[in-house]
Amino acid sequence: MYGSRFLRPVFAVLILAVASGVGPATHAWQKARLQSAQSAAIPAREFSRIVTASSEADGYFRSDNFISNETGYLHILDTLHDLGARGGAYIGVGPEQNFTYIAKIRPQIAFIVDIRRQAVIQHLLFKAIFHLSPTPAEFLSILLSRPLDGEKSPGTPIDTALAYLEQREADKNAFKRNLIRIRRIISEDLAFPLSDRDYGSLDYVYSTFRDEGLNIRYRGGGPGWPGGYWGSFPTLRALITAEDLRGKRGNFLENRNDYAFLRELQEKNRVIPIVGNFAGPKALPAVAVYLKSHGYTVTAFYTSNVEQYLFQSGLFSAFAENVRKLPITNKSLFIRAFPNMRGWHPARIPGHRLTTLLQVMSVFLQDYQRGLYPDYWSLATTHYIAASAP
Repeated sequence: MYGSRFLRPVFAVLILAVASGVGPATHAWQKARLQSAQSAAIPAREFSRIVTASSEADGYFRSDNFISNETGYLHILDTLHDLGARGGAYIGVGPEQNFTYIAKIRPQIAFIVDIRRQAVIQHLLFKAIFHLSPTPAEFLSILLSRPLDGEKSPGTPIDTALAYLEQREADKNAFKRNLIRIRRIISEDLAFPLSDRDYGSLDYVYSTFRDEGLNIRYRGGGPGWPGGYWGSFPTLRALITAEDLRGKRGNFLENRNDYAFLRELQEKNRVIPIVGNFAGPKALPAVAVYLKSHGYTVTAFYTSNVEQYLFQSGLFSAFAENVRKLPITNKSLFIRAFPNMRGWHPARIPGHRLTTLLQVMSVFLQDYQRGLYPDYWSLATTHYIAASAP
């Protein structure tokens, strides 16, 4: 016989469950239903609707961010793992470096928010190439318009593919064929409306990858950017073969499982690019509404060094208010890239122009409320989490 002290709490729980009409089985069913919805494919038209409805007007930035310029982007991967950054929702900015973070964090959904519409068109280009490319080698081959020959099978290791593609000239016929397929995927399969300007942006981005191949770099503009380039910016090849602090490579093209996860997320239309200013009135608030209404919380928000420009333009407070709207937990993290030319960051890694850092998002909001961020330097050096030393 069980004692009455045990029975009373059980009866209380049963009475509460009956009164509310929700029992353990119902909760389990609701949870399973939510999890299923969070991993199901988003219909193509709904994907295009989200992009269009959530986007702000096209903005300006002084560079064509064809690829990243952050050589230390892998440095914080072990720390991300140690802090339990897994699943949930990912938010980011910029080009391909997002793919590595997405592949390692394994979110259920990702939003890429960038001020330039060209960046969204570039992500749609990437998305179409993922669709056409079952393997990393095929992805690079189509991206660079350099076909793999009969001896270079889809199973080619990435180093072999890099060595091969580095020696190949771009194939203009392959470029034309692939561009036709890419346009069709975006405009017809995704039902995404492309304007004449969008078609021009698509041609411009894709032809630049064709012309520059693995030597393509981050392209700047304006004073202090002679010839449109800064010679020490890394090439695409250098970014693909970059190493973490333990000497281990980790680019999304390096690991077949990482690539397969990312490709599946793209095929499910769960990597969603949006035009928006981080401090704008529409994009991030729309992301917040979507995440809350679908039961997601933010696992990681990669800001690169965008906050630097928000301070310069007097928009940082608007950004902080947008962050406040996002559904976060005490484990949600910012990923930042601090430019060391603005000062030697205490966590700086010699030989790298930018220092990659983490910060707990709830700590950020508390610090902001306390007035601890009068400038960008204060933001980057207050309650940051440095990459783990080997």
